[in-house]
Amino acid sequence: MPSSPAQRPALLIVDMQVGLFHGPEQPFEGQRVLDNINQLIHRARQAGAPVIAVRHTGPQGSPIAAGSPSWQLLAQLQLTDADHRIDKSRPNCFVGTGLAEHLKARQIDELVIVGMKTQYCIDSTCRAAMDLGFAAVLAEDAHTCMDTPSLPAQAIIDHHNATLNGAFARCLKTAEIGF
Repeated sequence: MPSSPAQRPALLIVDMQVGLFHGPEQPFEGQRVLDNINQLIHRARQAGAPVIAVRHTGPQGSPIAAGSPSWQLLAQLQLTDADHRIDKSRPNCFVGTGLAEHLKARQIDELVIVGMKTQYCIDSTCRAAMDLGFAAVLAEDAHTCMDTPSLPAQAIIDHHNATLNGAFARCLKTAEIGF
């Protein structure tokens, strides 16, 4: 039986923006998550895998409106001018962004997904990736969110790692992810 072709991965960094990361509510273990994302950027770059950074754009007047200081990607992300950047206005990174077409044009069929916020953009992007035929790897220790009135961030992250693993993504620790 012929083996399936090797996956062609890309790193997808979701919403690691000044206003979300350094806002009034701090992300759970934010520095550890940022460090893990930078490790994955370095590993992707060494392997020649594309790095794509997505940022959420709020409506005019919102804290993360286009062009505002809070809308900017974190300066601590080790991105270069060669890395692709996409702006979105919905939780799902694919809606209205051309991301799927960008990936298909480059024959990318696997996404390593990292960033913020677990229960919104990370969740919806993992689910959409599978629906669109992309294999998704969720770096289980490289996505985060904030505590909510109902649940602490750690519980939200643990729940999403368990829920998404298998049906929508393959959950792996940063140290286990290769490109």
